[in-house]
Amino acid sequence: MIRQGWRPLTAADLDRLNEIADAVHLAFPEREEVPAERLRLFPAGCFAAVVDGQMVGYAVTHPWIDGRPPALDSLLGAIPDEADCLYVHDVALLPEARGQGLARQLVAILDGLARDQGLPHLALTAVGGSAPGWAAMGFSVHDAAPGSPLAAKLASYEADARYMTREPDTHG
Repeated sequence: MIRQGWRPLTAADLDRLNEIADAVHLAFPEREEVPAERLRLFPAGCFAAVVDGQMVGYAVTHPWIDGRPPALDSLLGAIPDEADCLYVHDVALLPEARGQGLARQLVAILDGLARDQGLPHLALTAVGGSAPGWAAMGFSVHDAAPGSPLAAKLASYEADARYMTREPDTHG
């Protein structure tokens, strides 16, 4: 049994995922169908954070098109054939799970997944003041030109949302 770390997410974990999402992402609610669809479309990119046998967080990622993040609470329909990044759609850790190195473990896992999928980098939309934490793990902010489609998409999350990318560590 994993004492602390990440394991593949399963359909049986979705109720717990939604409980965690409701506790952590109060300002960014999504329908239950959203993570369920991501798990169905790209199970290799979905993970449960476990501490002492308890699910305390999750990560949902999928191949996507750089610079065109999906809107919050939207269904994808399919993974695009022209996907060129591993998009980190959602990461949530309960407060008691933070500060234990789980985020760094996750980034290492995602680096390997991106390499395995032939995707040149990771991408995400940082919200809730999380950009400095992502920057500490090697993600860089990509400014969106005012009035651009990316700027409009980011504004749909919150005024301080930041689009960030990271080149996978090639030493993994």
